[in-house]
Amino acid sequence: MNRILFALAMGSALLLAACGKLEPVQSIESVESLVANPDRLKELRAQCKADHAKVGDAQCNAVAEATRQRFMRAAPSPYASDPVRSPPPPASTPAAKDGPP
Repeated sequence: MNRILFALAMGSALLLAACGKLEPVQSIESVESLVANPDRLKELRAQCKADHAKVGDAQCNAVAEATRQRFMRAAPSPYASDPVRSPPPPASTPAAKDGPP
């Protein structure tokens, strides 16, 4: 009789444990989709900064990689048409005289 009650109690405990709430599986946005969508990238970057644990390591790593790819892309720089000015010539210095001044 004790074995039956024990088995029934264990079965009930296992059944209750299996019925617990499962955390929803978050879908991770790919690096490519984030590179193509800068507004979403900006939004996720702010979320990662605010609460990294809630967003998750995988998503924040994808955000970081997408940011890196956008920054290092081969597209022309927005500063490419801005000419770089050459530095002014050095001021002329008086000729050194013999001995200390």
